Amino acid sequence: MDRMISRPTAAMLPLLLQMMSTPTALAFAPHQQPRIQQQPLSMAGGEGGDKEWAKALMDAGGGTTPGKFEEEMKMKGLLGKNRGEGNPKLNANSRLVAWLETEGEVYLSESSTWGEAPHPMAISTETVDEITNESSGRGLLARRSVSDGDELLKIPMDLCITRKSARKALGKDTLKEGINEYLAMACQLIHEKYVLGEESFFAPYMGVLPEVEEVNPTFTWPDEDLAFLDGSPVVAATKSLQMKLKREYADLLGGDDGLIAKFPDRFPAEHFTEENWVWAFTMLFSRAIRLRNLQVGERLAMVPYADLINHSAFSQTFIDARESGDWLFKDGDEEVILYADRGYRQMEQIYISYGQKSNAELLLLYGFALERNPYNSVDVTVSISPRTAAVAAANEGIEEDPLAQDKLDFLFSVGRDRTVDFPCYADRYPVEMLEYLRLMMMTPEDTRGKPLEEFDYSRTISPANEAAVLQSVVAAVKYQLGLFPQTEEDDALIIKDKNMFRLFSYNQRMAVRHRRNEKRLLKRTLAALEKQIRNKGLDVDELARAEGSTLGQVLKGETRKQRTALEDKLEKMGLPVDLRKI
Repeated sequence: MDRMISRPTAAMLPLLLQMMSTPTALAFAPHQQPRIQQQPLSMAGGEGGDKEWAKALMDAGGGTTPGKFEEEMKMKGLLGKNRGEGNPKLNANSRLVAWLETEGEVYLSESSTWGEAPHPMAISTETVDEITNESSGRGLLARRSVSDGDELLKIPMDLCITRKSARKALGKDTLKEGINEYLAMACQLIHEKYVLGEESFFAPYMGVLPEVEEVNPTFTWPDEDLAFLDGSPVVAATKSLQMKLKREYADLLGGDDGLIAKFPDRFPAEHFTEENWVWAFTMLFSRAIRLRNLQVGERLAMVPYADLINHSAFSQTFIDARESGDWLFKDGDEEVILYADRGYRQMEQIYISYGQKSNAELLLLYGFALERNPYNSVDVTVSISPRTAAVAAANEGIEEDPLAQDKLDFLFSVGRDRTVDFPCYADRYPVEMLEYLRLMMMTPEDTRGKPLEEFDYSRTISPANEAAVLQSVVAAVKYQLGLFPQTEEDDALIIKDKNMFRLFSYNQRMAVRHRRNEKRLLKRTLAALEKQIRNKGLDVDELARAEGSTLGQVLKGETRKQRTALEDKLEKMGLPVDLRKI
């Protein structure tokens, strides 16, 4: 796409919608390669000679000869537009492989050696999403046929960037023990890439790390692109994360007490800039891996080569660590290990799972969203303000709830806030949401004189209570849908006009797809709720409906703002994001 073409803005959308025709859209149908029969490693003729052994290795390697697989990748456009030796991405790939083989004795050979088949994977400089046809950057392809359970890679921990390596590189006097892993590793990334440059031990690894604009998480988007997400809960999370990174930079590096002022030789101001800080966190959020089976417990790590593997929500493969050595002799060191979760054909892209992440989380931290994501969800605010005497006095027309204080005490005892967000999925909504609402909608008639803690809120309390609960969720979902300035039909029309849609920037295309999918999910949730209400006979007028849903608005007298499900996930990552501060 020529960068001189002017990009549409959110304000131009109504005009674009009027200009659009409705040409027939062609579904993108990737060509299906015939499945290759998996070949076990066995002797060709049974004689056990060198020729037979070599043939068995060749068969296990998919019948390739050294260099042939790369030629096939060139023919398929998987090595980028510039396929010659002057291609900087190809040169960076080769340099990374050589570094891993030399410094870590990592086996990445493209040809068979005595007793060992070729390494099963190869780096592709260009991969494409099969549904949206958007570029997904580098990836790893199967060099040969791979069977379920095959070992795909082993990377020594000594080649990984961790909090331990950061403290070693920059000094334990600067990065104190217990410093947040993200903060320490961000400092090392800047140190290796910008301060040391080609003198860095990690220079070959730094050479394959992308720039911010190649990843494009929403916390790096300009405001004009972020405006395309108006109405989506991801906007608040994005702004919160942006402010969080600014505060962390100022607290750790800026000011008279910051590391830049105290240790200018190790933290030179010209390199430890806010721009480079954002680049470092872009790398960390999109590439760092949580290793859980280390001797010291969990550790965040950036793992060279392994972090080139792209995400699939349907993959069952997760990268983890183990003690290195064979089954009998362990050497005390540790390594990162990955096994195939299924069979892969030659030339097929190999995937791992980054975890069960919604599209909002993927877009915020990784810069992409999935058209088919079984874990996609939309945070819906279900905010109930207990009508205490203080709240009733501050809000005209609000009557005091005699159970208000009991409800607050019960919420406190189970560690639940009074104003919360719950994720709604395409096929379900959380049981915890119903339990919360059943409590908050209780009336003295429902209690029949029993204390609140004696009720099982996983079950229906009463028809009137259940009607109030489900209607409250319906109102909350409708409210969330109403926050979007465009309808789902508007978005579908934009996407259908492929020529017009291509005029949008990558960020804007991602935004339109994301907001359309959120509306789809919310509408499905709404339809399921209304069907459930009808099936249970809870839509009759005789059922008195309890009141109290604030639909995300904080009433006078309330001191807290809602905490989103996405915030909870980010806090578990080690970098909490607090929307109450934006």
